[in-house]
Amino acid sequence: MTEKFIESKLVKAVKMRGGLCIKFVSPSFVGVPDRIVLLPKGKVAFVETKAPGEEMRPVQVRRKAQLERLGFLVYCLDKTEKIGDILDEIQTL
Repeated sequence: MTEKFIESKLVKAVKMRGGLCIKFVSPSFVGVPDRIVLLPKGKVAFVETKAPGEEMRPVQVRRKAQLERLGFLVYCLDKTEKIGDILDEIQTL
């Protein structure tokens, strides 16, 4: 299973819940998560996708912590089985 496969499953699952899963690219701001998840009722989170067993790079870990200090939810997704739980958590907060 590849990172791209997991990312595509995330995009489909977010769409099924009526949301948007926007690719996040910021050339001048390294380490940002791959996707911004926007769900109904103003629910927002960031998701970094990885192949199974892969870990975030140090710059990504720092960026995750920075976003969390600002009050945002940030997830690292490396298994399709986690998608439902992540989206449930975003929607309930």
